[in-house]
Amino acid sequence: SGSLAGLGLQDVHERMILKLLAFAHAPEPLGFGERTVEFSSDESPRGLLARLAPQFDPSGFRVAVDCEYRDWDEPLGDAGELAIIPPVSGG
Repeated sequence: SGSLAGLGLQDVHERMILKLLAFAHAPEPLGFGERTVEFSSDESPRGLLARLAPQFDPSGFRVAVDCEYRDWDEPLGDAGELAIIPPVSGG
């Protein structure tokens, strides 16, 4: 038969791989500077980090998804990269 249902292919769209990057002083509280993780498309950056690094407080940090600033609670969708960016002071 031509059915692919028995192969588990429906799961491909639910769990994906994401490259997680932490810049400047963000790696210290996170416990990593770069990591590849599994995520689901409806997971938010806040939810992902709460799962991976529950001790991390994102207050004051910004998050970029695929090189664009995003809200911490916006679903990741089909993202390929997530970056944690600490506050930057200029003068």
